[in-house]
Amino acid sequence: MKTSRLSRMQLLDNDTFAAWIFLSPALILLGVFVIWPIAYLFYLSFTAGSFTSAGTYWIGLKNYWRLLFTPDFWQVLGNTFYFTVATLIPSLIIPLGLAVLLDRSLALQGILRSAYFLPSIISLVAAGLGFRWLFQTTGPINAFLNLVGIPAISWLGDTFWAMPVLILLSIWKQLGFNMVVFLAGLQTIPRSRYEAAELDGANAWQQFWHVTLPGLRPTLIFAAITTAIFTLRSFEQVYVITGGGPLNSTNLLVYYIYQEAFAQFDFGYAAAAATVLLAVTLVLVYLQLRTWGEE
Repeated sequence: MKTSRLSRMQLLDNDTFAAWIFLSPALILLGVFVIWPIAYLFYLSFTAGSFTSAGTYWIGLKNYWRLLFTPDFWQVLGNTFYFTVATLIPSLIIPLGLAVLLDRSLALQGILRSAYFLPSIISLVAAGLGFRWLFQTTGPINAFLNLVGIPAISWLGDTFWAMPVLILLSIWKQLGFNMVVFLAGLQTIPRSRYEAAELDGANAWQQFWHVTLPGLRPTLIFAAITTAIFTLRSFEQVYVITGGGPLNSTNLLVYYIYQEAFAQFDFGYAAAAATVLLAVTLVLVYLQLRTWGEE
């Protein structure tokens, strides 16, 4: 009895040791490129100074107090919230509608799926340059407006219109990815549910509301959280199209962190702002994992 128990423990120890051996390369890479940078970012948020001969020094929570009492930071947070919400809602509704249509037998279904997914694989920098050309004062959009008798709009120079241009680009960029996610989710809903709904006299809208949406609940949450994370980390759009202007109206949190770190060389303050962004992202990831766990 003792011998068999000892052999099982030895086997378990051998398996555990082998598992750690196989996992160690991935764990080392994870530690070096993920855990260590996050830990150093957190440490840096409590310091001031620069990476020169003078070095950095500990200042405690002063960077976080600066965040609380800096009007520009709160304006950037407001911009980021507006940008995220205004991007998120259409980025769920439009792809969901397209996915429902493409899930049915339509002509040219494969070509349409590829066409809708194409924006997802285009570089954001290239797309940003294209949108900047489209919406410049003498660009094609204003030329079309002039043709129909509408005065030209200073899209990128107006504090009201500049942000919608960034939002439009982000929606266009996210549309294909979310559509593919919803198409995959639709495949998991049993057809028998739709047949039962038809037998009960449910029309197309009632089937969508009572069968499709409940069946897509985990997929909707996944798409919402990934889209929110995509918008929270937006940088290229601002850098290429508006540079945070006009009058700071399109400055988003990641671009603000970039400016503070690499234009003002205030790395501690930038690290504190980045820590806030990391905390928000971790909350979203936690909600996603919790939802999948419940499912």
